[in-house]
Amino acid sequence: MKTFELLKIGSNFLKEKKIMSFNLDSELLLTKVLKKSRQDILQNLNQNIHKNHCQKFSYLINRRSTHEPVAYILQKKEFWNKFFYVTKDTLIPRPETELMVEQLLKKYKNKKKISILDMGTGSGCIIISLLSELSNSVGVGIDISHRALEIAKKNAINHCVNTKIKFLNISLSKYFNKKHDVVVSNPPYISRRELQCLSEDIKKFEPRIALDGGNDGLDLIKKVIYKTNEILKINGTLALEIGNKQYWKVSKILIKNNFKIEFKVNDYGDNTRCIIARKIK
Repeated sequence: MKTFELLKIGSNFLKEKKIMSFNLDSELLLTKVLKKSRQDILQNLNQNIHKNHCQKFSYLINRRSTHEPVAYILQKKEFWNKFFYVTKDTLIPRPETELMVEQLLKKYKNKKKISILDMGTGSGCIIISLLSELSNSVGVGIDISHRALEIAKKNAINHCVNTKIKFLNISLSKYFNKKHDVVVSNPPYISRRELQCLSEDIKKFEPRIALDGGNDGLDLIKKVIYKTNEILKINGTLALEIGNKQYWKVSKILIKNNFKIEFKVNDYGDNTRCIIARKIK
């Protein structure tokens, strides 16, 4: 079977299963089977595909047809021009989180050395991206998921920053005694009633513990703010990713806890998805 025929079969099957990105997903899954870039595949559509590769492709297409995210099937996701290893034990890195990384790098790129804490580090994509460019800085990533931390450690090694990051398998409440210049966090911020409205890709496959923000979506956000108030240096920065329409509630909590909002980051839909605040006392 030729490449274009195989891609068409995969795309049509995913389309029947209501997978919106059926063409792209079919192409990406074939990259995994053939171990070639998407560009190479699309430039050689008349290439003959071996029967064994056709069978492997069919298996991956069937997995995707159940709404399993492509990132979990490929076990990788691009973030900040790097590929991160991901599994079902971690959230899939998202483009809006890159906007937070971008603002922090603008703020600290000329600083000689800072200490960063990543609360709920997951795959480690935020702190690894930051420390890859802040060459003299160091950091700590904490998470209550041991499996997520194993993924983060692999990513730190892959991106050559493992000597600059310490990973700890503890909860926020048990982290003491260390003062940081920057705290970053992408905590669970989806309310329980909204969890049922998420897409099948997210609802069925991404770790619920990294999504569930409690009854109003603010449970973990509040904990991050309260803990940050204890461990952030005066004039230090908290960069906090939040859910859509949470800006006003979260900003009030920040102001009550000695933070001054310096910047808000809007996503590609013009919704405020990140707050960057400074501890003032």
